[in-house]
Amino acid sequence: MIRFALVVLLALATLPARAAVEVREVTSPGGVDAWLVEDHSIPFVALELRFRGGTALDPEGKAGAVNLMAGLLEEGAGARDAQGFARAAEELAARFSYDASDDAVSVSARFLTENRVASVDLLRDSLIAPLFDEDAIERVRARVLSGLRSDQTDPRSIASRAAARLIYGDHPYARPGDGTIESVSALTREDIVAAHGAALARDRIYVSAVGDITAEELGALLDRLLGDLPETGAPLPVKADPALPGGVKVVEFETPQSVALFVQPGPDRHDPDFMAAYVLNHILGGGGFESRLMTEVREKRGLTYGVYSYLADKDAAELWMGSVASANGRVGEAIAVIRDEWARMRTEGVSATELADAKTYLTGAYPLRFEGNAQIASIAVGMQMDGLEPEYIAERNAMVEAITLDEINRVARDWLDPERLTFVVVGQPEGVDSTLN
Repeated sequence: MIRFALVVLLALATLPARAAVEVREVTSPGGVDAWLVEDHSIPFVALELRFRGGTALDPEGKAGAVNLMAGLLEEGAGARDAQGFARAAEELAARFSYDASDDAVSVSARFLTENRVASVDLLRDSLIAPLFDEDAIERVRARVLSGLRSDQTDPRSIASRAAARLIYGDHPYARPGDGTIESVSALTREDIVAAHGAALARDRIYVSAVGDITAEELGALLDRLLGDLPETGAPLPVKADPALPGGVKVVEFETPQSVALFVQPGPDRHDPDFMAAYVLNHILGGGGFESRLMTEVREKRGLTYGVYSYLADKDAAELWMGSVASANGRVGEAIAVIRDEWARMRTEGVSATELADAKTYLTGAYPLRFEGNAQIASIAVGMQMDGLEPEYIAERNAMVEAITLDEINRVARDWLDPERLTFVVVGQPEGVDSTLN
């Protein structure tokens, strides 16, 4: 893999913060749509695939099936067992990775131009003809179960699962994407094959490619790679109706430090208020040491090492979330400060200086995301899933700059909702009582 690593380093070195990214929309002869950024400066291609649906497609009682399936895609495919697949990828200096989240199965590929055909054929085997042999299933299952056992003693994992159950009720988002010890232990090969057919289909695929490849070459590659996938997969989950009544749910767990997750409704990615809310969140809790929450909770009071907030725009739900960890004896104060700051920003708004500083940071940092082929490919496929147009890359900073003080403060009044700000606390918090079941 030394040769591959050298090529990747060259790619990063030759692509410093591109001023402009020219995206071309491509449709293969077989009808697969993709975004392409051509760059022939190095003989290297980054390919990103996303299949919408992800672990939310797991049937009732089969939590963890899609996650386990994704973990098996490179554990033997076509005529190769797991070792043979790994050996072939290494010989080609190709790198593949597979992942599953709530809303997507993600496949990333990196390969050299000279080995493109063979690399794509190997990747195709993993998508079209994974073996799912029993030895591999048990090996990957053991790895997943080890992680699940570790999660049972991790307050943050416990909080995340408790929050999902509280917020989503009987929606698929309420089920843990990597499953439970019981559900993963019970999964059969038939369940994994069914998850493969449900998740990897052409009616839900998004593709981006960046590097040494033309539109014509990409079209042929996509038909070769994806043409034999099923036309349709399982139905996508319906819209969730998050339960966010405000208040606190305490999950008792023996630990010296409590973890608190907090959440309220957030804007959809296509809501006219989204960009202003994004900038507002940077000022509130997304801007690291410069954010208000960090200033008030950590710097002034020393209640935590870190506190943050973010907009979580999922396919079936839109949330405004955050997290803090603090000693059991002080987490109650941390929660009170967060609530106060949430309310203060709603009523008082942000200052002109805060807005100007946020704009400077966000517009300056944005070009740094486009530092190499792999990063650009990942951003491009994410934009497609978000329903954005290629022009967004060039227009995004102007959108940030156009936000006025009146607009951002109106968004603060309209969206920040201390009454619905809901906390899930895991630990032994002193002076914090559950108000929610």
